Amino acid sequence: MSHSWPVVRLGEVLKRREEIAVIDSEQSYREITVRLWGKGVVLRGMAAGSQLIGSRRLIAHMGDLIVSKIDARNGAIGLIPAELDGGVVTQDFPLFTHDPACLEPTFLAWMTRTGDFVQLCQKASEGSTNRVRLKEDRFLRMEISLPPLEEQRRIVSRIEEVATCVGAVRRLQSEAAQGWTDTCIAMAHRPDLSDAQREELGWRYRRFEDLVDPYEDAVQVESVRQYPNVGIYSYARGLFTKPPIDGALTSANILYRVRSGLFIYSRLFAFEGAYGIVDDDFDGAFVSNEYPMFRPKKSACTTAFLRAHFMAPHVWGKVADGSRGLGDRRQRVQPAQLKAYSLWVPPMEQQARIGSVMDLHGATIRIGANSTPSMDALLPSILDRAFRGEL
Repeated sequence: MSHSWPVVRLGEVLKRREEIAVIDSEQSYREITVRLWGKGVVLRGMAAGSQLIGSRRLIAHMGDLIVSKIDARNGAIGLIPAELDGGVVTQDFPLFTHDPACLEPTFLAWMTRTGDFVQLCQKASEGSTNRVRLKEDRFLRMEISLPPLEEQRRIVSRIEEVATCVGAVRRLQSEAAQGWTDTCIAMAHRPDLSDAQREELGWRYRRFEDLVDPYEDAVQVESVRQYPNVGIYSYARGLFTKPPIDGALTSANILYRVRSGLFIYSRLFAFEGAYGIVDDDFDGAFVSNEYPMFRPKKSACTTAFLRAHFMAPHVWGKVADGSRGLGDRRQRVQPAQLKAYSLWVPPMEQQARIGSVMDLHGATIRIGANSTPSMDALLPSILDRAFRGEL
């Protein structure tokens, strides 16, 4: 923090709020919590007064600083937003009002998100591994550099300009990716066409099993080996790397090797879009028998078309229709169901065009992923500069 600004203790600008809630058993109360690493103050849930009778709750007001005794060392600090004004907290979340004559609350809110401030909170916490808590007296003795009010407001304004820009970039990236996704789905399904029009344009109504061949590369598990492992994101977001499977620890006797270009899905999460195509990055990894695989027939369809077709949420429900399991989130989609699924398949030249658009879609995703670390680092960097008097 800046050495040119006056140094004050938090206790000089903050005061503990001790407004105890009188609980009415017939009323409902908003319980508040605070996320780690400056991610915001949020509603934990609604609680009936009958559940809270006999317990002590404090009333929070908009603009109060809320601190988690347990997780202040992990950045769980923030301001009560307007929509949670009047909510309640437990004693594990002390509340503080500020002195408006010398402190702009948003200035302090941004300061609490800096690494320097979190380090101070870590030093003000003590206890055993599972019971480390912030000591309130130490917290209020923490020293911060505090510029005049006008300078505080200027700094807040500059920070919020950057935060707004970062948010806008993230939204544009998300909208661009969604736009490409929507385009790919539209090209693979052509909802604007009737069945007769599709047929006239060369589309054919086929069963999934006519487009693919089942694929299985079973490998006997050896206790001395580790096996690279992959999973499939829900909502058609592709594959991801999982921690390797230790042959000495797994209960599985057989694992299944995946190969680039295969169509793969999760029996358990197919109902929410866990379908994908194996990219080169995952070639040679392993999965359990919960991930059936198929090799697309080159004469019938392309991997790009299958990827785009199975991006559509209405497809997931149609394939999963009639699957059985232990409730909605445990319904397994069996290979027989997928094989029996029927779909309109466009001519190969149309599938090639889908492939070109899918390439652009992938490039958009990669650009966003490559820029994420820089975007993630930008705001913390600005905050560090701001509270060192360099902004």
